Amino acid sequence: MNLPNAITLIRILLVPLMVIFLINGDYPEALIIFFICGITDALDGFLARVLHQKTSLGAYLDPIADKALLVTCFLTLAIERAIPGWLAVIVISRDVIILSGICILFMMSIPFSIKPIMISKITTGLQILVILLVLFLKSMPFELDHTWLFTAYLLTASVTIISGFKYIAIGLKHYTMAQRDAPP
Repeated sequence: MNLPNAITLIRILLVPLMVIFLINGDYPEALIIFFICGITDALDGFLARVLHQKTSLGAYLDPIADKALLVTCFLTLAIERAIPGWLAVIVISRDVIILSGICILFMMSIPFSIKPIMISKITTGLQILVILLVLFLKSMPFELDHTWLFTAYLLTASVTIISGFKYIAIGLKHYTMAQRDAPP
């Protein structure tokens, strides 16, 4: 196993620690773990490029690590009532729908490639921003006015939904092309 993949594995192993901190209400510690995960995400990608150590394992592990962290944070923060439950449902449902589509295409032996699209990168950025904002606000020793946070929730939910529909359209395109090209 190379260094970038080992760093990605460390990020995956930090997810349970993140959940423990969130459940215990240790938001400053959770914020630190979230930052460490962000740094390791950037570091493993950087090292894979610089050291010419990009691997197929890393191509699978990195998005798994990202999704494990984000889905776990959204789910735990919703259970702890730190974010609205509807937002967690939207975020997690999108990922389940995308993963289900990938599984269906794979089981039907329909060729496809997994490449992140721009709207997906924006979605991930907004989801990370929401988690950072919530963890930051919860880490403050005093109460801040965060009524504006609802706007961030709505924006994140909207972009997440749009991204989900875009991936559904891409999956349907692959399916339609495969059906068209299939022998009668």
